[in-house]
Amino acid sequence: MAFVTGTALLAALVVGCSADSGTDGSAADSKPGEETVAAAAPGKYRTLPEPCRAVETSTLKDLLPGAAELTEEQQQKVYGGTASVTYDTDRRVGCGWKSEDPSSSHTLFIDFERVVSYDPAVSDDDRAREVYTKKETAAGLSSPSATPDAAKSTENAADKEEGAEKDAGKDAGKKQTSAASDDASDPTSHALSGPTPEDDGTDAATDPSTGGENTDDGTGTPDESLQPRVLDDLGDSAFLDDLLTRAGSTAQHRTVKVVFRTSNVIVTVEYAEQPTVSTMVPDSKELQEKAQALARKLVEKFSE
Repeated sequence: MAFVTGTALLAALVVGCSADSGTDGSAADSKPGEETVAAAAPGKYRTLPEPCRAVETSTLKDLLPGAAELTEEQQQKVYGGTASVTYDTDRRVGCGWKSEDPSSSHTLFIDFERVVSYDPAVSDDDRAREVYTKKETAAGLSSPSATPDAAKSTENAADKEEGAEKDAGKDAGKKQTSAASDDASDPTSHALSGPTPEDDGTDAATDPSTGGENTDDGTGTPDESLQPRVLDDLGDSAFLDDLLTRAGSTAQHRTVKVVFRTSNVIVTVEYAEQPTVSTMVPDSKELQEKAQALARKLVEKFSE
């Protein structure tokens, strides 16, 4: 009986050692109670369209009216566009076109950016939303596409800034009272400070050279419907910017930019006109309509 018991005990020890050696790898790696974080979903788009072929020739003929007067060989060169130089065509590509005629010159540029998140906890779409929101904010527009946390953070920052401004206002009021009495006794103080917009008759909000309000209805009267704004019916998020500047000392140059996001791709369309006559102002409404029409065609191309 003692022999049988010893044999059984030895067998049990052998089985126990085998079980322990078989669980060395799995038992050490698995941690009971620890949650596994699933990787965020990848973006919808893995590649980008060829930019210089993304716009149909019929559309280019409408956007680049001066090219119609060129020879067939020259037209092919203009409509073929010039590709942007990029280091990773899977992530970003672009193309530009330009035409000239006796009355004006037109330029068109499109840019495709495919956003990829390198954070496994953040999806490509969420990262693209962040990139787009920065562009929209840089244009001075509201950001409906911002996340609730970001909006709350912005609100808190605004509250702090408002409180700081109130405190600064109290000190400024005291300093202003003192400065006013000093200016009254010093007749050179205003001359040294230089002219203000009110002094020289220029309104910074409507002067094209300042980059302020710059859209009108073709008669020089500001048109609210043509102001830079968020677009509600283009892709997942979109906005339009309109800028009138002076090229050199005379010619006025207007650039309309439409930026939209579709999933993890951000598309930028820039359409510009510069008349040859300095007194001519590019038509904001026409440029905006054509830029938006092209943007909608590009949205459809990504949906194909």
